[in-house]
Amino acid sequence: MTTERSQSLTHLARIGFSRLAEADRDLGELEELLALERDALTAPAARSADPDAAVSAMTRIARRDARALRALHADADGWAAVWALLGASSGFADFYLRHPEELSHLVAAGRSLPTEEELRASLLESVDAEDGFAVDPDERSWVALRIRYRRQLAAIAAYDLLSASPVDEVALVAARLADAAGAALEASLCVARARVVRGLPGTGRSPREQVAGTRLAVIGMGKTGARELNYVSDVDVIFVAGADEAVLAEAGESRVVDIATRLAVQTMRGISGAEIEPPLWEVDANLRPEGKQGALVRTLDSHLSYYDRWAKSWEFQALLKARPIAGDRELGDEYVRAVQPKIWTSAARENFVDSVQRMRERVTEHIPAAEVPYQLKLGPGGIRDIEFTVQLLQLVHGLSDDRIRQRGTLEAIDALVAQGYIGRADAATFSHDYRVLRLLEHRVQLRQLRRTHLMPERPDERRVLARASGLAESGEKVWELWEKIKREVRDIHVRLFYRPLLSAVASLHEEERSLSPAQAHDRLAAIGFTDPVGALRHIASLTTGLSRGATIQRHLMPVMIRWFADGVDPDYGLLAFRRISERLGATPWFLRMLRDSSGAAESLTRVLSSSRYVGELMEWIPESAAWLDDPELLQPRSGVALQEEARAIQSRHASIEDAMRSVRGLRRRELLRIAMAGILGTLTIEEIAHALTTVTEVTIQATLRAVRREVVPEEDSALDFSVIAMGRFGGGELGFGSDADVMYVYRANGVDPQRAHELSLQLVAGLRKHSEDHRVPLDLDAGLRPEGRNGPMARSLAAYGEYYRRWSLSWEAQALLRARGVAGSTKLIRAFTELADDVRYPATVDPQGVREIKRIKARVENERLPQGADPARHLKLGPGSLSDVEWLVQLLQLEHAHRVPGMRTTSTMDALRAARDAGIVAETDAQRLADAWRLASRLRSANTLLSGQTSDVLPTDRKKLDGIGRLLGYPPRSATAVEEDYLGATRRARRVFEKLFYG
Repeated sequence: MTTERSQSLTHLARIGFSRLAEADRDLGELEELLALERDALTAPAARSADPDAAVSAMTRIARRDARALRALHADADGWAAVWALLGASSGFADFYLRHPEELSHLVAAGRSLPTEEELRASLLESVDAEDGFAVDPDERSWVALRIRYRRQLAAIAAYDLLSASPVDEVALVAARLADAAGAALEASLCVARARVVRGLPGTGRSPREQVAGTRLAVIGMGKTGARELNYVSDVDVIFVAGADEAVLAEAGESRVVDIATRLAVQTMRGISGAEIEPPLWEVDANLRPEGKQGALVRTLDSHLSYYDRWAKSWEFQALLKARPIAGDRELGDEYVRAVQPKIWTSAARENFVDSVQRMRERVTEHIPAAEVPYQLKLGPGGIRDIEFTVQLLQLVHGLSDDRIRQRGTLEAIDALVAQGYIGRADAATFSHDYRVLRLLEHRVQLRQLRRTHLMPERPDERRVLARASGLAESGEKVWELWEKIKREVRDIHVRLFYRPLLSAVASLHEEERSLSPAQAHDRLAAIGFTDPVGALRHIASLTTGLSRGATIQRHLMPVMIRWFADGVDPDYGLLAFRRISERLGATPWFLRMLRDSSGAAESLTRVLSSSRYVGELMEWIPESAAWLDDPELLQPRSGVALQEEARAIQSRHASIEDAMRSVRGLRRRELLRIAMAGILGTLTIEEIAHALTTVTEVTIQATLRAVRREVVPEEDSALDFSVIAMGRFGGGELGFGSDADVMYVYRANGVDPQRAHELSLQLVAGLRKHSEDHRVPLDLDAGLRPEGRNGPMARSLAAYGEYYRRWSLSWEAQALLRARGVAGSTKLIRAFTELADDVRYPATVDPQGVREIKRIKARVENERLPQGADPARHLKLGPGSLSDVEWLVQLLQLEHAHRVPGMRTTSTMDALRAARDAGIVAETDAQRLADAWRLASRLRSANTLLSGQTSDVLPTDRKKLDGIGRLLGYPPRSATAVEEDYLGATRRARRVFEKLFYG
């Protein structure tokens, strides 16, 4: 006996029982009560979510009515259904314990779902409805209705639980649950009519003719309206009153509304009131106008008046799912038709998108902290994240596209992806995860037939959930699935729900959403396009066709056109966008990024309409658009990373031409990255200068390595050669379009001196040749070398030393103040730096040399300005501009750097700060010099970015000046402000310069 019992318990454990001793005892009792063999009893147990609970419930039911269970066993489908229901739901166990006779209706259960017509007919039959009135209006009708409803609910649940793939049946099951709710309300309304005619307590008596002629439409809202209801959920409704003309004439509107209100109250009581049979669910009418404070029932005109004058944005979002579910269908349809236009224009309200986003956040904020990890519905990554995202997309894009005006969430997702508003991958994930979340919600509600949206905390309950849903093998696995879905849903929700495109689309004027060609031409001209014909041509090229890309472009274009129009040069921006779009072709990430990212589309329009420099580079490097979707990708790369990439490039290419082509590509790409970041305001002028200097250094270093490999043979490899950065390059202060001032130095190291000189000149020639880039020129300017353009292009270290000892002029010592080695032999660079330090940081300064520097500065101002140029507008040589600040700082360095270590720097701004800290320059004076220098530097770079061409003159053209100002962060139409700011800053700096330089 012990062995047999052990085998029996093992078998029970194998088919899913966990409380083996209790189960064995209950099964033994069942065998006696039903006179059935154990194997016959437990045949369907393996498919039961909680076999222990199922057999315990059967035992209790059998004690009360064994015949009902025994009769059901004869039907295989019914027997499987009772195991499924009682194993998944203690609520159904309680129901069948109260009404064991209802078990007979499980015969053939699970094979199919009842239809909407069958549900309605069955529930009306339960109250003996005739012509809209129940025959017997007392409380027994409500009890009968509730029992019949639960019979139908059991049929739906049995089909759901026994389905081979319940996740695929979620939509159909939810639709039937909504149909059942509508049918229950219809039956309860029939009872209500009879009670009002009879004048039962709490109803107030009215003549049958008036009650029959009073029209009451029950509008399903939320999940009920969308036919995606839960097993146990509040059923949101709105009541609309009307009447036949005869009744309206006889009784008047107020009497009709009074009757309709009493009907509504009794209808709700029949579903939710306290009776012998427990309530079905809460009928919630709080979505009505004015909520709980408003009238329960209104006429159609009263509803419409409210929506026109007082309704808030969330109320239109709620109306998205409105559907007649009971009562007068004609009136209900009329209500829905009347509110539809209001729903689909609500997104045009001011701050509509923000209000919806904030409402979702408030929902999350009000969840008790302890519940957040378990909230299937309201928590982050839960059902509401999907629903709010889908509804917001619908409401915004549904302004002009009626193809996405769906009630149901899943149908709406399908429509949104079909019309290109969301990507296929995101839609597939949303659709699948929504079904899974709804299935989990269904199963936790079935457990006790109680309204809940919480994942179970206890491991044994999670195990039951895993078995009931069929989604996982264990409780741990179902929790892991839940965590995974939360992450997926939250990620997509945040990307789509907070998509800036939504606010932009919602705020479009009606005429911008749909224009005829003639209207579009006029509109484009009005918002700032100077060539509207060309703009229309570009728009047509982007949006014509049936491809998914063209579909997405059609959605994007109305908003992007407005963004382009807000830019400096809308015509060029749109042209560049077309070219980039054509270059990227069918690349899926590009349009998906513009549609879905957190601001890439607007950023792209901004950089393209602000800068020809960026637009021309992006045409060559269109994949750079992806950087706009990730702030990290817009950050300049470090010199180490660029060096590693440059070395890797050179190791892959055998020929110098191929290697340098790739190095030029690297430089263009990094210049573009810095330019985009600068335009978008993520880099300061100092960070831009540092990044541009780093890119230039890496380019020269890579070029020198490649050229040296070609020029210097093995036997002459002892030759040292270095590139010395000068001017703004040496100071790490390059701007867009700046030349790279350099000098070249070599050391023979045993190589024949003449041979060393010849090789050095070949290295210089190779550097100049292979660094050329017609698209983004890199001019290696050696004009600051000793003797200027008349001096040798390259000198040995010894020759430099000899020259500076014997022949150098004061300006050459001054030029050395920004000398810094950037490429080639590090030993040679150190030696040259030591030589330069002796010259540029003298212990005493020759007064004659100082006078010569001042004389040269005055001559530069008079002679080097371009003919006809306005000195006040010259950013480099004008009064108070770059040269004034730099010459003054360099003079101070020559005079004081020997005793002030902080001034021994190649950086103008660092040297100025050190002079201020040492008390050489007053705080106010230093600030004025720095302000002028920074503004002039920014204006030079902005001028280059705007036009794609280098210029040192502040434009007089107001449009260009305004464009430069926009790049510097000024508001539109700030040409005068830019001009005045620059002239004011340089005027103040000039006064400081004259006081300190000449004084």
